[in-house]
Amino acid sequence: MTQSSPLSVPPTEPEGHGLLAGRKVVVTAAAGTGIGFASARRALLEGADVLVSDWHERRLGETREKLAAEFPNAKVEAIVCDVSSTEQVDELVSGAAAALGRIDVLVNNAGLGGETPLVDMTDEEWDRVLDITLNGTFRATRAALRYFREAPHGGVIVNNASVLGWRAQHSQAHYAAAKAGVMALTRCSAIEAAEYGVRINAVAPSIARHAFLAKVTSEELLDSLASREAFGRAAEVWEIAATIAMLASDYSTYLTGEVVSISSQRA
Repeated sequence: MTQSSPLSVPPTEPEGHGLLAGRKVVVTAAAGTGIGFASARRALLEGADVLVSDWHERRLGETREKLAAEFPNAKVEAIVCDVSSTEQVDELVSGAAAALGRIDVLVNNAGLGGETPLVDMTDEEWDRVLDITLNGTFRATRAALRYFREAPHGGVIVNNASVLGWRAQHSQAHYAAAKAGVMALTRCSAIEAAEYGVRINAVAPSIARHAFLAKVTSEELLDSLASREAFGRAAEVWEIAATIAMLASDYSTYLTGEVVSISSQRA
């Protein structure tokens, strides 16, 4: 595969096709320019009403206003939530159900990374990444399942994992361990959730470049990782969001406990 291949040029984002028409979707860590924002926007493109959450109140407000301006005919709500707090996560789910009328889909996007060699990593760094990325997904999944258990309509949960849950990368032991945990949590919780009429799956992106990632990862590393992809480029965030929307839709009704790799990496 060469850089001149058509696959090395990001395609145009497709229009919505009503995959989530009438659904009520909650997306965590949706403020900013990353996968969470793209997932919320894609849900709106597909006809859903959306509630976005994030711990950063100002950025969250700006995100809600931006989405509401682009989709004036949809309901766009926002609730501040730090996924490291059980109380705030529980309030997010109850508040979202009240604001939207019900919850049909939860997208667990909250995660935290960084670059630190294991020999230099502090307990605090390890604990922070695991708490946000893995424990935060656990807290939100638990709260959503408690809601869905009592709801008559079932639901869908889509978790954001990473190919690093399978693959090794220098200075990413905490993040890789957390994402591997998200994969295992996805599989086990899906078995339990089936009795409530709930499907739980995950996506595992390889690399999707956006402004927040650039703040925590060097440009040199991002360039190197992107160059190793079969298409010679990183994914666009909407390409990740489109797969999340598919997993949340009725195109995936017999799929649960699975982790879908969104990657063009060479075998």
